[in-house]
Amino acid sequence: MNTNPISTAQRIKAIVGGSIGNLVEWYDWYAYAAFAIYFSNSFFPDSDLNAQLMNTAGIFAVGFLMRPIGGWLFGSIADKIGRKKAMTLSVLLMSFGSLLIALTPTYKTIGILAPILLLIARLLQGLSVGGEYGVSATYLSEMATEDRRGFYSSFQYVTLIGGQLIALGIQLILQKLILSEAQLEEWGWRIPFVIGALLSIIALYLRANLHETEAFENKKDFNEKKKGTIKELLKHPKALLTVVGLTLGGTLAFYTYTTYMQKFLVNTVHLSKEQSTLISFVSLFIFACLQPVFGGLSDRIGRRPLLLGFGVLGTLCTVPLLTALSTTTSMWSAFFLIMAALIIVSGYTSINAVVKAELFPSEIRALGVGLPYAITVAIFGGTAEYIALWFKKIGSEEYFYWYITGCILFSLVVYIGMKDTKNTSTLDKD
Repeated sequence: MNTNPISTAQRIKAIVGGSIGNLVEWYDWYAYAAFAIYFSNSFFPDSDLNAQLMNTAGIFAVGFLMRPIGGWLFGSIADKIGRKKAMTLSVLLMSFGSLLIALTPTYKTIGILAPILLLIARLLQGLSVGGEYGVSATYLSEMATEDRRGFYSSFQYVTLIGGQLIALGIQLILQKLILSEAQLEEWGWRIPFVIGALLSIIALYLRANLHETEAFENKKDFNEKKKGTIKELLKHPKALLTVVGLTLGGTLAFYTYTTYMQKFLVNTVHLSKEQSTLISFVSLFIFACLQPVFGGLSDRIGRRPLLLGFGVLGTLCTVPLLTALSTTTSMWSAFFLIMAALIIVSGYTSINAVVKAELFPSEIRALGVGLPYAITVAIFGGTAEYIALWFKKIGSEEYFYWYITGCILFSLVVYIGMKDTKNTSTLDKD
């Protein structure tokens, strides 16, 4: 056992440091989605905006396909040699991916090599962010005290959303104060990727100075051949399937109302790019602030009631909300409808990290949290934009609303059948 317990000051420093590193990782990831409306023409010379967006969304989806590999690779590293080292490596890889996007010439300059380099950069980012989720969820959950796990682990989604907010904030500043739309489309879209590469250096420094978790230190003597292995993970089939089931509906809803929503507001609601960015920014800021509130609530009443609330309301309200949003002409109406959806989704986002961490023992926790989550997100979250745009292209956009509803209903069945992990947490055995 570890004879040097972590002090409160060290614990808070670790949670802040881990969260800020997470924020930088997700900023890099979301900068692609936020600026796709400006750089799609640089890599895919097609006069149809929807076709260009489908191509960039396709590469966005391919990036997600690398996430299971990242979940396996970095999850294994975290379980074998430490959470801290795995998080440091993941942010280094993300930095390289952002720099590659920033420096890649356009299609007019190097032809087919341009989208190929964009794809390579996105694959590297997908590998990095695939590892980031499981490792940081594990780290924050293990660093938190027993009575505040929901609250502290909710900061993973605060910083995940925060990364998106910074991307949108930079976009707003460039749109409103610095560059014209023509400049943004010509070269200004490169700026956020340069910023991302620079921020990653700061995150790298913070993570290099983190304290390792007691849960990992206490299992240092566990059989090295078993730690972080697929074989050991498969001994927990129920926990694995639970991660898949509880993630499925939540990740699809999350990516619909955050990453895809900006394009939906431009493409379907017919608001301007500037209006869409502003609505996305304000709604996401409030959404981020809600995460610790819901996380703290789960420490008092349990995780399961929040998951059930998301499952029931998500199943009943998704089609009405998106239908109303698609026909509105008011910025304010669009904002309130999106906000209603994000409040519902908070029942999942605020606590999903700690719920997954509470399912697995420490010797395979990072792998158990990261791999099944990454596979589910790759299939359902990563393809959300592409499927939505495809339904729109064939003139049946409303089918996408029912697709989301069906996935949330599937997750609801899982929530109904699972125990409350607050009361059965494996973290209590560390």
